[in-house]
Amino acid sequence: MMSAIARSGRRMPVAPFLFLLRFVCVSAWVLLGLATELVVFPALSRRRRRQIVGAWSRGLLWLCGVRVRRLGEPVKRGAVLWVANHVSWVDIFVLNGVRTTSFVAKSDIRRWPVIGLLVAWAGTLFIDRRSRHAVRTAGRQMRTCFERGEAVGLFPEGTTTDGADVLPFHAGLFDAAVRAGVPTQPVALRFLKRGRRAPELAFVGEQTLVANLWFLLGARGVTVECIFLAPIPAQDAPVRGELARRAHAAIRAAVRGE
Repeated sequence: MMSAIARSGRRMPVAPFLFLLRFVCVSAWVLLGLATELVVFPALSRRRRRQIVGAWSRGLLWLCGVRVRRLGEPVKRGAVLWVANHVSWVDIFVLNGVRTTSFVAKSDIRRWPVIGLLVAWAGTLFIDRRSRHAVRTAGRQMRTCFERGEAVGLFPEGTTTDGADVLPFHAGLFDAAVRAGVPTQPVALRFLKRGRRAPELAFVGEQTLVANLWFLLGARGVTVECIFLAPIPAQDAPVRGELARRAHAAIRAAVRGE
């Protein structure tokens, strides 16, 4: 573990005992979640499964020592596309804790140790970017979720960042919301440690999952600000490029505190 942390090139936290305590608790919580998926979920309705995923996500964040500060008003009912900047693997669980959401994510995430299983369990829609029809297939899956009145989550940067700024958005998957006529709500995520921006908590670059867990689970005073911005009605941005541009501008301004 120490070599993995050293390779990350970041400063180590000062609470190794706290890391160990949280790691044991989180590991047990993860095993409970996987067991629930295998044993309990087959007998439950989709609605009940989604309720459990939401509660489990809130529990995971609590055990990780992550406090979520919600700002703004999320769309809690009916179909909606939540569009957010991407900082860490915990982003999915932060948003799931507010409203259980089906996320669109690159298929590589499915192969991540443990995390891949968890995000799959949380209802993630995986997209294989090597496929010519990837966007079309993902769009169909998104429209199915919209028809059920569900929320779909999208990280249109296509990768994680340190959270200081927002990369350009890929506009392709915005088309599903335009075609379905559902609103798009921009969401800005900001990671703080003791009230200050904390780029060291981002899961970015060549950092390993082990190193990221070390920084996250060994830290005190971690807060994720989850800022829900004004929804954009489908009729206000009938072209996917315009919708992506407006969502990007809103999130970037909130992330940068403008």
